[in-house]
Amino acid sequence: MKFKQLLFALGLFWYLGANAQGWNADLGNGKYKNPILHVDYSDPDVCAGEDGYYMTASSFNSVPGLPILHSKDLVNWELIGYALQNLFPIEHYQTVRHGDGVCAIYPLPQWRVFYLLGRS
Repeated sequence: MKFKQLLFALGLFWYLGANAQGWNADLGNGKYKNPILHVDYSDPDVCAGEDGYYMTASSFNSVPGLPILHSKDLVNWELIGYALQNLFPIEHYQTVRHGDGVCAIYPLPQWRVFYLLGRS
């Protein structure tokens, strides 16, 4: 009996793993499906740069903070980094701080440099 259960579990594990796919909004025919990003980026802000579009979002008291994403077509996004590695004072943000942290972000492209203006 245990052998059958083991075979069933291994088969189910293989089936689920073989069919698991990440989310992709691009349908490959010039169309897309919603949601474009299958994650919760709170208060997203997008700006155009010379080589595509950049997006950031509020991260509140999570670190690393202020995710930075890049896209060439506003459909396919890639996480390229974070603007903040820590929030200061570090001791203050070592516990959950609801309604605290970094929010209201807007990226401004100027002279190939992106400024992130925020309120904490």
